[in-house]
Amino acid sequence: MSYKELATKKPFVVNKNLGSAVEIEPEELTSTNADGLPVIIPTQKQKYDFDRKGWLLIPNILSEAEIEEMRDFCYQLNNEPDSLPEQERCGLGGPLQKLVDHPVVVGLLNEFLAYPPAASEDCYGFRLEESDIIFRAGQNDNCSQSSNNKGNGLFRLPGDSHIYRCVPGRAWSGLTRTIWELSEVNQDTNCFRFIWGSHKSSYQTPNTLYDDNSSIWKTYECPSGSLFFFTESMTQMTIQDTSESQNKNRIQISNLYNTVASRWSNWFPHPKLIEAMPPKRQTLFRDVYAGGNVINGDFGNRTSAYPIEK
Repeated sequence: MSYKELATKKPFVVNKNLGSAVEIEPEELTSTNADGLPVIIPTQKQKYDFDRKGWLLIPNILSEAEIEEMRDFCYQLNNEPDSLPEQERCGLGGPLQKLVDHPVVVGLLNEFLAYPPAASEDCYGFRLEESDIIFRAGQNDNCSQSSNNKGNGLFRLPGDSHIYRCVPGRAWSGLTRTIWELSEVNQDTNCFRFIWGSHKSSYQTPNTLYDDNSSIWKTYECPSGSLFFFTESMTQMTIQDTSESQNKNRIQISNLYNTVASRWSNWFPHPKLIEAMPPKRQTLFRDVYAGGNVINGDFGNRTSAYPIEK
């Protein structure tokens, strides 16, 4: 007996219309970033890997010149903050600003976070929740564990933001974080730990596994200029450096994203910094709501990402 292929190949999602195939594809959303660069669409393997593992590592995105310029800015901010305008003293300052809507990042967020009705060629379908510069030293004997998110993203209630949803052919991540590594990272110097696939786990992580020697905890290594992209609904912890070491040569730029209709923290960049941004980048900070929250789009005629009933 032979079987026919499924008639509906696009994801089928229940919405106001009680279910239909998704009409708008992620690659049809915002196609350029605020600098006019074309968005880089993730490959089928990258989408599969992110959904399967809860994270994705893309090495060697930034050039040596970009890395050097960004590191110099971070050191200036850390050592001589008064030498910079007040509005530039953050993870969006100077050359770091272009990381928040880098073409690779926009492509990934269009796939896993953007709300199509609130996206257009003039605004993003997601928002920036937080941005931070992190200086780290190498691990030493003065390290301790600090547990963070517990995973179980499939079962978090709306409003928590640490949620993960998926149907055949499509996945959606609530709080989603990017970490730009401006230094080389290896297994010995990386203090971040996570459990693969825990964003979909049905059971709570046993307390016995919160042991640095447990093989269930993984980390990553990469050259400088790489991007680590992951869902905040993944079980994770950080090995905290409790020493007073000032030799913090490793620099990370951490950006956290959320849907346009939800807010997790009260962080907000300086108004003057937003005013100086290109118009499309400013849309990362527009008011938090869904209905009609789109610039030069067709939200009024398309209240979902699914076909209009005729």
